[in-house]
Amino acid sequence: MNLLKTVRIVSLIACAAVGASRLSADIVETKNGARLVGKVTKIDGGSVYLTTDYAGDITVKQSEVTSIATEAPVVVRLSSGTVLQGSLLTEGGALKITGPDGQLSTQVAKVAATWPVGQEDPLVVSLRRHWSYEATVDISGKTGNSEQLGTAGAFRATLKTPDDTLQLFTSYNRQVTDGVKSADQFSAGIDYQDNFSGKTSWYARDEGGFDRVKDITLYNTAAVGLGYDYLKEAKHLLTFRAGVSYRYEAYGNPAHPTLNSAGLDFGLNHEWEFKTSKLVDRLTYTPAFSDFSNFHFTHESFYEVPLADPQWKLRLGVSNDYTSKPGPGVERLDTLYFTRLVLDWK
Repeated sequence: MNLLKTVRIVSLIACAAVGASRLSADIVETKNGARLVGKVTKIDGGSVYLTTDYAGDITVKQSEVTSIATEAPVVVRLSSGTVLQGSLLTEGGALKITGPDGQLSTQVAKVAATWPVGQEDPLVVSLRRHWSYEATVDISGKTGNSEQLGTAGAFRATLKTPDDTLQLFTSYNRQVTDGVKSADQFSAGIDYQDNFSGKTSWYARDEGGFDRVKDITLYNTAAVGLGYDYLKEAKHLLTFRAGVSYRYEAYGNPAHPTLNSAGLDFGLNHEWEFKTSKLVDRLTYTPAFSDFSNFHFTHESFYEVPLADPQWKLRLGVSNDYTSKPGPGVERLDTLYFTRLVLDWK
């Protein structure tokens, strides 16, 4: 009898523990009838983020959510700008926020953001200017029928807010094949973009350097113009640019005339972030007013995946550099396939 009582007590304790764990869980219900149990980490950008034991991290469109209940209090910012603290519970279609200052009824759709108590508003954090940095390096070699050694490195510093972006960048690429230089190129530049009206922006950029294999002792391209974001989502951006430019190119061979001309400037930037990887495409096209058949075209596409430490990434891609009127004996197109090790930090 004592053994039977002990078993019953243990069973009751286990059931109570399970019930308590269920009560302490956050619950999200959707329009299609799904009931998700876990921990609501935040609401931001039109999505509800949960962490669960059975499916890991889950993201649900806020427009599909009909009910939210949280056990612990959170900080809530409504679309009206009102900020208050409390636990969330949906009753009769209304979202009730209950905290030290009382209770407020609203709708799930009117919640602009939530975050844990004691942390800063994500909007305030995003508006704060901060630098982020990126360094890349790749080394390639070959021996046997031919000897080849290549080294390339680049650095980029970015200062970004929702309203503007400033980028400083530099790179160097050197390739030697059978004792002959096949690439010797240096570049450095600055790019500033101001998003002054929704998806519309203005930009100014300047880039200079040399390319000794193409016999360019010094080049510089400066441009200003307008940009438009055809896509402007949290993880998917497609921007087109159009403006005017000034190009200067001096060549080592005196038989090749120096280019010194105003021109047009076109650019396309595409960035698409997936759950753990990223796809980037960049293109520029700058024809000269003095001769529209004299233009410079650049292209770079790469796919980036994180390594064990998320600060380190592997970048696989291709770049093309096309000069329509190069110096004597120089090919118009240079194509580079690369595998790069990337380190980024803030």
